[in-house]
Amino acid sequence: MTDIENLYKLYAGDVRRFALFLCGDVMMADEITSDTFVRAWMAADRIRQPTVKSYLFTIARNAYIDLMRRAARHTQLDENMPDAQVSVQAQMELSAEVCAVLAALQQLPEMDRTVLLMRAFDEMTYEEIAETLGIPVAALRVKVHRARSKLMQTRKAWREVVPAAGAKP
Repeated sequence: MTDIENLYKLYAGDVRRFALFLCGDVMMADEITSDTFVRAWMAADRIRQPTVKSYLFTIARNAYIDLMRRAARHTQLDENMPDAQVSVQAQMELSAEVCAVLAALQQLPEMDRTVLLMRAFDEMTYEEIAETLGIPVAALRVKVHRARSKLMQTRKAWREVVPAAGAKP
């Protein structure tokens, strides 16, 4: 499904509500929604029918993050504010932990990775995911649980190897 007009008619309301949930501002939600569909139009060849809604939500979330990053660059700094920057060592350890978890995520079977991301990041209900992917809800719950368990094992193993990664800086 690459017809952007049909995508917009079907999902614009959902994307706008999701964006409004993220930012809490009507004007920003409208901007995120329009940016989402522009980005979807630019990547129309990568859109697959079964995951189109989660794909649009992912684009919307990324558009929101981009807006927040741009807005952060334009805020006034308080001269009395203490330096809240995380130490370089803690950043490196956390970055390595994130890389380990992302690598473990890539090792999951595609279906397990898909259902986990749809559930965790797109905040879709089990019923929505089951309907989208055409699998029973009970099997879906098992897939999500197993995928989470595998990722938590990876994270726990990482923290045993590098205990400081779990410590607060």
